[in-house]
Amino acid sequence: MNWLEEVRFDGNGLVPVIAQDADSGRVLMVAWANAGALAETAVTGQAVYFSRSRGKLWRKGEESGHRQRIREIRLDCDGDVVLYRVEQAGGIACHTGRASCFYRLLEGGQWQAIDPVLKDPELIYRK
Repeated sequence: MNWLEEVRFDGNGLVPVIAQDADSGRVLMVAWANAGALAETAVTGQAVYFSRSRGKLWRKGEESGHRQRIREIRLDCDGDVVLYRVEQAGGIACHTGRASCFYRLLEGGQWQAIDPVLKDPELIYRK
């Protein structure tokens, strides 16, 4: 059986992908992938996702330079979630300029931004 056939994609042909820093274990982001994104990731060793908003493959870092080099690709026990263990270029995974997309903490019934902006997004995404 082809390894992609073991992945349980949803009705839209997508599977959630968690990107985790391979050294620290910190969760950097969650995105989606289709079979093409997973296959390209496995071949190139660079993280590729499927952008639902753009309706196309999204090669992480293609605009920002903050690429993710794949160390491991793992599949959960149910086959419906993929884990990319990555080396995050530049230490920034989030489009807000932070290390992780999970930078808000629930405190006192409100979300508090607890992680610093490492680089102004205006400087990252110059057009």
